[in-house]
Amino acid sequence: MANPQSGIFALGTASHAYLEFDLTEGREQRNLVSAIASLREPRTTMGGVNLVAGFRPSLWRRVAPDEASVDVEDFAEDLVGVDGYVMPATQHDAVLWLSGSAYDVIFDVARAAIAELAELASVAEETSSWPYRHDRDLTGFIDGTENPTLIDAPGVALIPEGNPGAGGTILLLQKWVHDAASWEALTDQEQEQVMGRDKLNSVELDDKPDDSHVASTDQDEFGKIFRRNMPYGTVTDHGTMFVGFSSEQRPLSAMLDGMAGLDDGTRDALTRYTRPLTGAYYFVPSTESLQRLQ
Repeated sequence: MANPQSGIFALGTASHAYLEFDLTEGREQRNLVSAIASLREPRTTMGGVNLVAGFRPSLWRRVAPDEASVDVEDFAEDLVGVDGYVMPATQHDAVLWLSGSAYDVIFDVARAAIAELAELASVAEETSSWPYRHDRDLTGFIDGTENPTLIDAPGVALIPEGNPGAGGTILLLQKWVHDAASWEALTDQEQEQVMGRDKLNSVELDDKPDDSHVASTDQDEFGKIFRRNMPYGTVTDHGTMFVGFSSEQRPLSAMLDGMAGLDDGTRDALTRYTRPLTGAYYFVPSTESLQRLQ
């Protein structure tokens, strides 16, 4: 049985770093995969660090064709929705997601990983994240209300046994910046209409608008995903790192289509207060797949 990278399901970590890499011109893709696969999840006196590694789908398919999911494609083109709303494609070659108990540990491990890969790849995008009020995002609403439990999450996120890429998962990673001033100018009741949930307890509204975020991203319609979203940024420039895992790419791409209004012509109301700065898909292979490529 193929085992997933354990950090995918390591809830409760207080500090996160997302490092996206581009392969240096002239370097071999196979060597980059091997170098990343050889990175270890270190243990320190201040607590463990979880390290999750993923790769551009087309890169992984070229390096490990027998262990690649057949239906995963790069985020190769901008997604343009109604009203010209754009979700940019910023696909990179690899991603490292580090999470742990404290940022100083994450900082040191991230620097060590960057140094280890320096001859093969450069950091193209770096973001640090942290939890906000336990389980809320910076809109003030609870994030991940429909997330499956840890018992059910593997069935949602992981490619089943008997399929190419078994034990792996598809990651959608996006950095969404918030228009905090416009959002906070709304009353709580107006914010609830945008979200489609009540703000205090995250209960879905019976009379939610058709363009509410809940209606636009209905997982009963598009398919279930496992989310590990985190806030990022500074006091004056902040937002949400969307970190979504699925055993198939379709639920993730359908969710984006719904938010952009490509399915019914109605754009998600939340996109009037937040916009994506980045967008990439990564294939996150099983631990056994990584070990075979060290």
